[in-house]
Amino acid sequence: MDFTLSPELIELQGRVRAFIKDAVIPFEDDPRCTAHGPDEALRAELIGMARAAGLLSSHVSREFGGLGLGHVAKAIFFEEAGYSPLGPVALNVAAPDEGNMHLLEAVASPGQKERWLRPLAAGQIRSCFCMTEPAPGSGSDPGMLQTVATREGDEYVITGGKWFITGAEGASLAIIMAKLSDGPATMFLADMKSPGIAIERSMGSLDTCFPGGHGVVRFDGLRVPASDVLGAPGEGFRYAQVRLSPARLTHCMRWLGAARRAHDVASAYAREREAFGKKLGEHEGVGFMLADNEMDLHITRLAIWHCAWVLDQGALGRHESSVAKVVSSEALWRTVDRSVQVLGGQGVTHETVVARIFADMRAFRIYDGPSEVHRWSIARRILRGAA
Repeated sequence: MDFTLSPELIELQGRVRAFIKDAVIPFEDDPRCTAHGPDEALRAELIGMARAAGLLSSHVSREFGGLGLGHVAKAIFFEEAGYSPLGPVALNVAAPDEGNMHLLEAVASPGQKERWLRPLAAGQIRSCFCMTEPAPGSGSDPGMLQTVATREGDEYVITGGKWFITGAEGASLAIIMAKLSDGPATMFLADMKSPGIAIERSMGSLDTCFPGGHGVVRFDGLRVPASDVLGAPGEGFRYAQVRLSPARLTHCMRWLGAARRAHDVASAYAREREAFGKKLGEHEGVGFMLADNEMDLHITRLAIWHCAWVLDQGALGRHESSVAKVVSSEALWRTVDRSVQVLGGQGVTHETVVARIFADMRAFRIYDGPSEVHRWSIARRILRGAA
């Protein structure tokens, strides 16, 4: 396993880094950045710049308008994208669209790809993934799924409620997880303007980086043609893993860039700010925090690159995906938390971008599986092996 970057990857890294620095970061204080992510006008402007730079939708195949990058190349690209809270949106690699595009390319029919994947890859529309439900429905335990789809002739009628649906407000496409009346979970594609879909409200949240925020969505007699089943009926949970295993890793890639940005801001401050007769960073208490940041960033990058390399060789197992997600989310959270501490008062204000990164990143230890659920899964595998 060789982690040396090829000249092509170094060139790509430089292009994305320069684009984020020169084109995207200047928009971080734009008034169109709302409590529920950049508004549609700002998103469209950012997408347009990335399209002009030839950097749009790096993960999608060239057939559907992307760059067709492999997983190691994506690790480089996505880290640079994550350096700004607006970077993933600008480059069209933000959640949930990035994971949804991957799922559609892997599972959708040719007609479904033309209808939904192509405009998603072009940044013309957004999507949402409707799986999480209020109690007693599915959350960390997908087996508790309550939303029901009943077959009526050539249609399915879907009834149920979802929440924490990222990007629901303003999305064109919903990928809906529902159980058939006889039990098996199935995925459906639906136009968000269809009768029977209602966004009841947007939820207030710590993060402000996802366009459309997080919605509460109700399906009340939504009729979906059988032709809009995604993949095969009854295979919903299997397709969820097709989406979630690599999506966990791409989350790690993006948040690595965000944590690196926080560390860079804190390090620059520690070099210049003076206290008690010397530069702040010369005090061991501060210097050690910066050193710990450097180590956590390094460990995270190695974990991500290893998993990306495995994916480029074949398939990444759920165990490896869980390990990478827990290691990354917790190491990167420590990095950003220390960066706030180094910055002192500035770390808890919006004088720098670090407070925004801190708020955005806290959810990373929860979504796509809380750390505790992944630890439980890892422990079960260990015990099965011991038995």
